[in-house]
Amino acid sequence: MTETPDALEIDCRAAHTRISSEGFTGLLLDCREQDEYDLVHVADSTLLPMSELARRVDELAPHRDQEILVLCHHGMRSLQVATWLREQGFGGACSIAGGIDAWACQVDTNLPRY
Repeated sequence: MTETPDALEIDCRAAHTRISSEGFTGLLLDCREQDEYDLVHVADSTLLPMSELARRVDELAPHRDQEILVLCHHGMRSLQVATWLREQGFGGACSIAGGIDAWACQVDTNLPRY
């Protein structure tokens, strides 16, 4: 998997490195549903469920020219969301491969898995 800024997917370790770096001005977007987010989420993530994305996409306008790292449970929805966002002009949208499940295994093992 390629991890250049233009890539559509990034692994969770590389995403964590980017988010943790000084000067990161992008957005960590969680596209799961509220009940999933309530179970477990990454600190400082913004919830915008995939089911609400089309009607709420304007909320992301301030991030149009920034990197948007999209997270879901296993990486399927986030890949769909990142693809759709790019089609809407959000060129920095990128899916975190493996989702929060991979994040809980590889980045923060204190997070519960479901």
